[in-house]
Amino acid sequence: MRLHEIVAGIAKNGAAPLYLVTGEKRGIRKDSFEVDDYLVDQAVAAIKAAVLGGGEGAESGTDAFNYDLLYGDETDASDILARAGESPVFAARRLILVKTADKLPAAEGEKLLPYLTEPCETTALVFVAGKKMDERRKFTQTLMKRAQLVDCAPPPESQLPAWIKAEAGRVGVKVEDEAVRLLADMAASLKDMAGGSLYLVRRELEKLAAYVPDGAVARAADVQTLKGVEPGASVFDLTGAIGAQDRPQALRILARNLEAGEDPLRILGALAWQYRRIWKAKEQPKQWGRESDLGRAFSDARLRAAFERFTETDSQLKGASGGSKARVLETLLLDLCARPKEAGRAGAR
Repeated sequence: MRLHEIVAGIAKNGAAPLYLVTGEKRGIRKDSFEVDDYLVDQAVAAIKAAVLGGGEGAESGTDAFNYDLLYGDETDASDILARAGESPVFAARRLILVKTADKLPAAEGEKLLPYLTEPCETTALVFVAGKKMDERRKFTQTLMKRAQLVDCAPPPESQLPAWIKAEAGRVGVKVEDEAVRLLADMAASLKDMAGGSLYLVRRELEKLAAYVPDGAVARAADVQTLKGVEPGASVFDLTGAIGAQDRPQALRILARNLEAGEDPLRILGALAWQYRRIWKAKEQPKQWGRESDLGRAFSDARLRAAFERFTETDSQLKGASGGSKARVLETLLLDLCARPKEAGRAGAR
């Protein structure tokens, strides 16, 4: 069930005794699995509010007696069972949250099987798995059969605009369609980053809500203005430096982003996202304004070569150590800033 279905079910029938909050397999690869941290946190908050009362983030009164947070790689079955079997104190229910449930040892999972078959009705036991659980294990099979499954995989790309509009309404900002498409492109480009991209989109919406005047509609230009770690260090500035073949400036912007704590894979994803927008701008120049001007610096051949380098760099970053990731990105920028003949020689290395 998706998050909104779980919330509706809780509102109608109350919280269930067992939940499994996780993602789902996507695509044809056996190891393809997607889950977004923002949706996970929203699901946990909804269950917690239903069991303990109060709104999101509320934790007071009897919560200290009726709420336990455990981790699958730090606890065992006896601890989970002992806490789940306790009676609630001055309340109707208890909440036991077991994060990283995918790391619970197989032997400990086996000991939980009787409880999964007959859970305590005065306890809501919630397992959260940020990675795919081993479906060969009887514990996983039984949990998936007995628990309410909460699917926290990010929405498909076709549904991202609707999700963004709904979130914009929650933070109190109206967003024009072009700005929604811009944010949807961002989410799709960065969905492979650790934890997913929806928290990033949510932060951008919150910035828009604080930036645009009351009653005004946020535009695509506003999204571009607010993006970026600091003035002069956004992905647009980085792409501009590449377009101008200004290697020193491109390296300076990269260094500022890395020093600010930006994840190298996220920088790569944001850069690839901007290149895709440049490609679209070249096809529809009247609709894209300033980006169509930037697109004049990039030939079709230069864009195609860049996309090949992005794929190579993605693989290199995922296999690199912390210190060498900066060098991988520096090499990429030097290649992207190179003139066509230089890029051809670089690719032949």
